[in-house]
Amino acid sequence: MIEFTDLTKSYGDHTVLGPVSGRIPAGGVTSLVGPNGAGKSTLLTIIGRLAEPTSGTVTVDGLDIHRAKSPEVARTLSILRQENHFTARVTVRDLVSFGRFPHSRGRLTPECVAKVDEALDFLHLGDLQHRYLDQLSGGQRQRAYVAMVLAQDTRYVLLDEPLNNLDMKHSVRMMSQLRRAADELGKTVVLIVHDINFAAAYSDRVIALRDGRVAASGPIDAMMRADVLSEVFDTPVRIHEIDGRRTAVYYR
Repeated sequence: MIEFTDLTKSYGDHTVLGPVSGRIPAGGVTSLVGPNGAGKSTLLTIIGRLAEPTSGTVTVDGLDIHRAKSPEVARTLSILRQENHFTARVTVRDLVSFGRFPHSRGRLTPECVAKVDEALDFLHLGDLQHRYLDQLSGGQRQRAYVAMVLAQDTRYVLLDEPLNNLDMKHSVRMMSQLRRAADELGKTVVLIVHDINFAAAYSDRVIALRDGRVAASGPIDAMMRADVLSEVFDTPVRIHEIDGRRTAVYYR
């Protein structure tokens, strides 16, 4: 379980997050949603120890993320940032292999090779594994970065907008694969997604942020309500049920 308590993040006199507290149960898929500037990325990067909180604590299965040693954290959770830029010219396979560094320190073991192969297959990147990143489309690169995170083989996987640069077809495939990672590989997947309908279709629970605070959180049925979403996104929302699934429609 991920637990964050009284988290805040400030830059000078400006507070961008918090205080926020909450729990993310182990297992399944949890989506962070909310308007731009709501604090989603800030919360995720603090949980993933890519940013220090101004105050508050984060624990993952009882491990204090900001006090534990880096190798221990890297074997507990993996995180994909929203911005990813490699200046070196590396192949897809090289990139995915970087995910094994916490385990191999750069010297790949047979187990590492197997994990890299597994991640490449899981994201359908086998045919592209020897291509250089600058030879790929934006969507293909995004899949390669997600494969790198999966190759790290942590129980907790944090993804900041993994649907970036993906068209509708590949967004559906990505969400399906992340759902499989939770169901078949036992991962706890926490991701930021802008489309509430994607979140509703593939997640178990949603945490909605607004103005740096947790505005609402809960299972999908509790969150897919017109009053809740209208308040979170500050725009009128209607909920329709299609084939037994609630769908949000935004309008003015």
